[in-house]
This record gives sequence, structure tokens and C-alpha cells, in this order.
Amino acid sequence: MTEPRIFLIDASIYVFRSWHVLPDTIVDADGEPANAVYGFADFLLQFLARSRPTHLALAFDESLASSVRNDLFPAYKANRDPAPDELRRQFALCRELAAAAGFAGFSSPHFEADDVIATIAARMRAHGFRHTVVTGDKDLAQLIHDGDEWWDFQRERRLDRQGIEKHFGVRPDQIADMLALAGDKIDNIPGVPGIGQATAVRLLRRWGDIDGIYGAIDQVPTMQIRGARRIAGLLTEHEPAVRLARQLTGTLDTDGVPTHTDAYTLAQPDLAALDACFDRLGFGPDRRRRWYDAVAAPVAP
Repeated sequence: MTEPRIFLIDASIYVFRSWHVLPDTIVDADGEPANAVYGFADFLLQFLARSRPTHLALAFDESLASSVRNDLFPAYKANRDPAPDELRRQFALCRELAAAAGFAGFSSPHFEADDVIATIAARMRAHGFRHTVVTGDKDLAQLIHDGDEWWDFQRERRLDRQGIEKHFGVRPDQIADMLALAGDKIDNIPGVPGIGQATAVRLLRRWGDIDGIYGAIDQVPTMQIRGARRIAGLLTEHEPAVRLARQLTGTLDTDGVPTHTDAYTLAQPDLAALDACFDRLGFGPDRRRRWYDAVAAPVAP
């Protein structure tokens, strides 16, 4: 018997990507920019056509500066500009459209979309579900167990547990350690100066995780690697920063996420709400029909 599967979509990535890629000459019925919504809507249509999911959850980020990670490290993601008002408006429209179509969407003011996805994945795993994480973010590769999948939809790259190790050089459970050592520029996590991903991978392959590395720190200078003694010194000097970074790169359990499987079953679309979204966005008849076909809804008069 095939195990049931839930698709967990890192939704904010696809909203941001549409905002940056599509021209702001795409507007809604009020003449306001709608490029992010149109791009996100098209992504969802493509995803539905290719996946035909029975269980689905979309996770959205609410803020760049109010998560528990900012409490630990105020500079976390400080390299990113806050979303302008017109993008925040489009985020709200994306969520309205998804909800009207019958998709479960979640976010938290204190936890990131990564944490929401990790929590849902763990809870659904307890019910016998495997998951596919739809994202381009390497951080979420840490959630992949046997039978799961990390799907970079844009690049059409699907990786299972073995594929993660082949692509990134480490097992899924070592991804957070690798990022803590090598740093993550996207999230403004510095890592250890002078230690890149290749060196982090070699260290983790030999000693397993950060605790294992520091437990054998006196052996690091003997590694057959250029600058091994210097690397040992850098690791020792920056140990507090590495320990802090590891708290930032790992996923966290969050509350406010349903535990029962029915919460993630694709619901019947709310036709009145869906039509209102289409009207507000200025969708034409062809785009509307594609949406009705995708969510198996009758075409409105």
C-alpha cells in the first residue's frame, strides 16, 4: 500500500520570486501592482497540474524581524530590506486566493515558514504520511527522511534522502550543522571565517556533527587538508558563534498548527470568495477557466 503524501509549500519564496521577475505593469482591477499575485497564481496552477495532491499546506513568513531567531541574534536576516507596502498587499491577496481555492495556509508572527513546515511534517509523519517539501531553500533539506522529497520546483530538481547527500555533500540531518559552520549569507549567519562549505562537509563527514567536531578538536590539525592547524584554531576561536548559529539554522517546533490530517486535505473551493478574488485581480475568462479546472469547481456564469 502506498503511503499517503502531503505537499508542504514554502509559499513566500514563490511570491518573492514573482515580485522580482514579473513586471510591475501587471496590475489588478484597481490599477495596483499585481505581478506577485499573478506569478504566484500561475505557480499554483502548474503545481496542481503536475502533482494532483490530496493533502497540502502552504507556509508563509509574516515578518523578517520578529522571529525567535531575532531574539537570539538581532542581526539575523538584517541584510534584507523590509517588504514594501505594495508587496505586503500582494502577500495578503495571495493568501486570500489560496484560501478561496481550498488550500490550507499557515504562518506565525514568531516562527518562520521553515518551522511551520517542519512542525507539520513531524505531525503528519506520526500519522504515516511522507512529505514533499516544495522550495528552493537548502535549509529545508534537513527535513528529508526516507520516503520524503525536497522539490526545487523552479529548477525541476527532486531529491530524496540519498539525493540530498549527493547534492549537498552531507546527510539531511547534517544540513543545519553545515550551515552553522560555513555560514549562510542569505540569512546573514556569518559562520566561521575561512571555513567554506567544502571544509564544513569534510569535517562533518569525519566527525558527524558539531558536537563530534568539538569533541575531537585536538585531532583536527592532523586532517589531510590544507591549513588544518589554522582551521582548528578558527573553530576554537569561534566556538560560541558556531553554537549560536546552530540554534539559528535548525528548525523549531511551533504551535498553532493542527494535528489532525483533515486540516490539510484539499477542501472544496469557496466559489463566492474565489470569484471575488478573480474580480479584484482582474482575471480574464481564460485564466479563470484554468483555475476552475484546477480546483474541480464548476465554471461560474
